[in-house]
Amino acid sequence: MSHTSGNILLHFIFSTLGRRALIKAEFRGDLFAYLGGIVREMNGVALIVNGTADHVHMLLRIRPVHSSAEIMRVVKANSSKWVREKWSREFAWQTGYGVFSVSESNVAAVTKYIAGQEEHHKKQSFQEEYVAFLKKNHVEYDERYIWE
Repeated sequence: MSHTSGNILLHFIFSTLGRRALIKAEFRGDLFAYLGGIVREMNGVALIVNGTADHVHMLLRIRPVHSSAEIMRVVKANSSKWVREKWSREFAWQTGYGVFSVSESNVAAVTKYIAGQEEHHKKQSFQEEYVAFLKKNHVEYDERYIWE
């Protein structure tokens, strides 16, 4: 029997629908824990999940059998259903997301960055942060479509 091995580290960034402040303080911690649980159910590891009222960052170690698209589909579908049932019927995620590869040597720096989200966003908006990530990672984008 052959086994597939890998160490795939991905930094996901995704927003609430319309970047509205839908991730309320009273359930934010529960939501982040729930997101980590979804990843665990997919046999992945959420190294850190954090964010603000309008977006989430997740640093994940995933299995080679899962694509980033599959992970986002499962994470968003399950978590939005959970939030709507338990906390807020108006909750929804934006359709798109960002995903960036991370090397093992950068895990500590990315973890620190994600942990400091509240402080970071006192100086920079989510839109500014996201565009900076796209540029830094040489991702071509059209400003008209990245916020849908």
